[in-house]
Amino acid sequence: MLRPRKRILILAAAGVAAVLVSVYLYAFRPISVPVLEPAQKAPLQVFGLGTVEARVLSKVGFKVSGILRELKADHGDSVEAGQPLAFLDRSEQENQVAKAVANLERAKANLQLAQANLQKARTNFDLKQQNSRRRQVLHQQGVLAGEEAEVSLAAAQTAGAEVTQAEAEVGAANAAVRDAQAQAGFEKERLSQHVLVAPYGAVVIGRHKELGTVLPTGEPVFTLADPCSVWVRAFVDEAKAGHIAVGQPAEVRLRSLPGQRFAGRVARIDLESDRVGEERRVYVTWGDCPREFHLGEQAEVVIDTGLLDNAVLVPEALVQGREGNGGQIWIMEDGRLNLRRVVFGQGTLDGRLPVIQGLPEGARVLAALPSGLRQGRRATAQSGDRP
Repeated sequence: MLRPRKRILILAAAGVAAVLVSVYLYAFRPISVPVLEPAQKAPLQVFGLGTVEARVLSKVGFKVSGILRELKADHGDSVEAGQPLAFLDRSEQENQVAKAVANLERAKANLQLAQANLQKARTNFDLKQQNSRRRQVLHQQGVLAGEEAEVSLAAAQTAGAEVTQAEAEVGAANAAVRDAQAQAGFEKERLSQHVLVAPYGAVVIGRHKELGTVLPTGEPVFTLADPCSVWVRAFVDEAKAGHIAVGQPAEVRLRSLPGQRFAGRVARIDLESDRVGEERRVYVTWGDCPREFHLGEQAEVVIDTGLLDNAVLVPEALVQGREGNGGQIWIMEDGRLNLRRVVFGQGTLDGRLPVIQGLPEGARVLAALPSGLRQGRRATAQSGDRP
């Protein structure tokens, strides 16, 4: 009776031992794991979201007040530099110009009269001087009485004073002519300001006034935009904006044309960041001029900031305990698995992080996390994945 029971116990113990040996062999056998291959020339890119804007955007109006009498442009029109856009009523100012011109002609006539009087005074002065000199000689010879010589001298001095007075009148007349010329020029300039012209080649973004409107000085009539100055103002996270530089290539994607990509370049980087959103404003130009555009349209930009050569790019999903630029990844080192903390650089747009510090020489980074991972377990590498 004891022998069959003993045999059963022996068989049970053997089965348990076999199971334990199988479990041990399964748990501690070398595991085959996929590993990452270094990426060759992987692009470093930065994403930004913003809107289409114009660097040169102007609200233009008249420098003088008046009644809007004529419009020569409307929304959507393309205008050249110097092209008339609108006119104010000119009748009153034309009368002011005519009055200023008449005053100028009168001032010129007064100048001519003053110059003639000066010439007359100089001729009279020369005659009086000659008479005075002759009488002085006759007086010295005793032929002429002293009283007559003194009268002749006084007459010459009086004629000299008349010359000085005539010269002053000519100077005053010259000043009056210059003043009249300046006033006429001023009134003509005010008349020219009754015409609103385009300050540069532009597209009319908006017309704000209608015919017959009484406009105060400086009231905007049109909004103009230079089509060659259109760009995207994008907001980029400060944490990723450190390597952006003017001139770097970029790609622009407009919301209205989702299937198209436009090659562009970084044109400007603001020196002041958004203090609330912690973002940097980056301006990207694209395409040729002129081109169609819609100010305020949402746009995306992707900026190429450099290339990563021979770098190990780890998908973010494989990083454990990430804090800042660091985190833990599974690696295979000397044939054994190890969970190691490393430091990452700027990530790619597809969610991969380059390892820049902490990876031992010769170590391989796991490309996936299969079951059975354990610190120190032996492992063999599968065919490498090249992301």
